[in-house]
Amino acid sequence: MAKYKPWLVGCFILAGLISAVALVCLCIVSLVDRECPGGSFTHAAVAADSLRCSEVGRSMLQQGGSAVDGAIAALLCTSVVNPQSMGIGGGSILTIRNKKGKVEVYNFRETVPQSFKSNLLNDCKSTFGLTTGSQWIGVPGELRGYEAVHKQYGKLPWAKLFEPTIKLAGEGIPLPVSLSVFSLYTSGVISSNMLFYVNTFYSEVLCNKNKTVLSTGDILKFPKLAETMKTIAEQGADAFYTGKIGQDLIRDVEAAGGTLKREDLKSFQVRVEDAWTVPVGDTKMHFPPPPAGGPLLAFLLSLMKGFCSLDGDQKIQTYHHFIEAAKFTNGQKKSITDPLFNDKKSADHLIDPSFINQIRDMIFSNRTHDNSYYNNAKPSRDHVGTTHVSVLDQDGLAVSATSTINQLFGGGIYSPRTGIILNNELSDFCGRADTVRAGERPPSSMIPVILESKSGGLLVIGGSGGSMITSAVALSIVNRLWLGMNLKDAIAAPIVFVDSSNNVNFEPGFNKSVIDGIRALGHKPGSWKYFFNVVNAVEKENGCIAAVSDSRKNGMSAGY
Repeated sequence: MAKYKPWLVGCFILAGLISAVALVCLCIVSLVDRECPGGSFTHAAVAADSLRCSEVGRSMLQQGGSAVDGAIAALLCTSVVNPQSMGIGGGSILTIRNKKGKVEVYNFRETVPQSFKSNLLNDCKSTFGLTTGSQWIGVPGELRGYEAVHKQYGKLPWAKLFEPTIKLAGEGIPLPVSLSVFSLYTSGVISSNMLFYVNTFYSEVLCNKNKTVLSTGDILKFPKLAETMKTIAEQGADAFYTGKIGQDLIRDVEAAGGTLKREDLKSFQVRVEDAWTVPVGDTKMHFPPPPAGGPLLAFLLSLMKGFCSLDGDQKIQTYHHFIEAAKFTNGQKKSITDPLFNDKKSADHLIDPSFINQIRDMIFSNRTHDNSYYNNAKPSRDHVGTTHVSVLDQDGLAVSATSTINQLFGGGIYSPRTGIILNNELSDFCGRADTVRAGERPPSSMIPVILESKSGGLLVIGGSGGSMITSAVALSIVNRLWLGMNLKDAIAAPIVFVDSSNNVNFEPGFNKSVIDGIRALGHKPGSWKYFFNVVNAVEKENGCIAAVSDSRKNGMSAGY
């Protein structure tokens, strides 16, 4: 029998131990995989407006990228797949939770240019509809924001994040259902006064070579935007803010009668600040401070504490209480202002328990009131738009990002030299401010939030849909945390939307008995037709990740 040297025996033992440890780890991984419910993930996930863009974000994560890399790539993709919602001519708000649990907000929403129409607010519309025209263009912040957050949290090279979208824009994609120009045009959503759009964006992007409008299934291409993004990928955000792209953009804006200048682009700055945090039951909710709509969401959810039940008649009372809370929330919209230009504490009372209790005592179970009761005698105008992406990576970095060019296709101004659609963000001052000042950020309904449970669970959530964002996100959170629904059902459940005039609007499919009960209590029914409320979320609980992209926009999530 052969004799082995002691060192060789030691090697055999060590190799055996390593094999045993590897086998145990493999078993643990397989057990975790088996314990996670079907459709969930164990490492990371992305929830964007479309499967294509969720997969683009996931690809970045699988290549070793962070949640920030995945979010930026998914948003760039969305600017091509849903160009009516967002793009590099707009701005975003990102809420980010790092691995140590610190939550920050990157606000790179558009700002008021140094030069703007002196009587701008006189142009505000009083009824629902698109606000078109170059006077509403704010200084785009999208790319400066991407640059700042990528510098802090990105892992992949900057150019890598642009590659999928450059390819999509150049080679084209089948026209998405949500972008059916024919349906938009015939419904009157795109108005006849968008002449600059008709002459440029339509003819160059949304029409075939024979000048007929693209229909579902036709190939949609953005060749000029692809060139622009390629340059930005190679040269960085400065290509937009101080380079030729910015020069070309300004020339097109000036040709459309706008006041945006090169100095506005050069001077744009990203605002980085700590998130505000409030308890939501047993959960902590982190949200962006003013001028974002986070305090309004926190106020609404705080008013709902202890009033959530789907049992029998309590179901009607739950929605009655929500509607009353939403009316009081509408009455507080003017509290949301840019703190650098207004009272820095204008929204502090919205998270003050004594004020919340005072308002809760004003909610009665058997009646409602006129608008003045809710401090809503002069309501603002409702609008739609925006997109949201939620991302969670395998290292625990969480990103909740809401991006916008504001209303449908912004203000109807397209830059043919760059392929960029401009925002109409300054219209957000309408009905919510008495003055406009250079450098100021307009009030917003955007609420990218992150919720953290005592057990370590995370819910990364946000929404789009303009005025419907607060109601849609609030009800999704109520459904998930307090009414026991799973994440998919919580988001899919039909919502009740209290419009700016406090009329109560029920999404098609809402429970009829509840509708009847609500109307019996005296709530005024509305005639809202545009339920574009979309909520996208990623949730991690007990090591398993659920990701849901709202089916209202034909969205699908992606993960691994």
